[in-house]
Amino acid sequence: MLSLKFDEEFKWILIEAIDEGLKSIIGENGKKVIYYHLKELYGLEREEISEKLEVFAEYINKIFGLGAKIIEISIIKALCLKLKLEYKEKKIKFLDYIEELYKEYMKKMKKK
Repeated sequence: MLSLKFDEEFKWILIEAIDEGLKSIIGENGKKVIYYHLKELYGLEREEISEKLEVFAEYINKIFGLGAKIIEISIIKALCLKLKLEYKEKKIKFLDYIEELYKEYMKKMKKK
């Protein structure tokens, strides 16, 4: 399991990217349904998703099956845009890609 410990700024950027990624694929109401079920089934609030990303990933895979990949890509693309990083198609898991983006983000932050 990954050690997904992000700094506060990245956590909020990730949550916004998740919002945008979900909304672009399943719409505003679909996004609200996902957040509602995460809260009801897992006790996971929207604001906590970045801290328990594996629960979120597991849930969307359970609900959407192979279609979850489309949502994951949408979230990754939104995150890349927010971080001003180039999106590259990779054959790695969603959580691994998020972790890679976080590392790139941290490198960028250290250069400032």
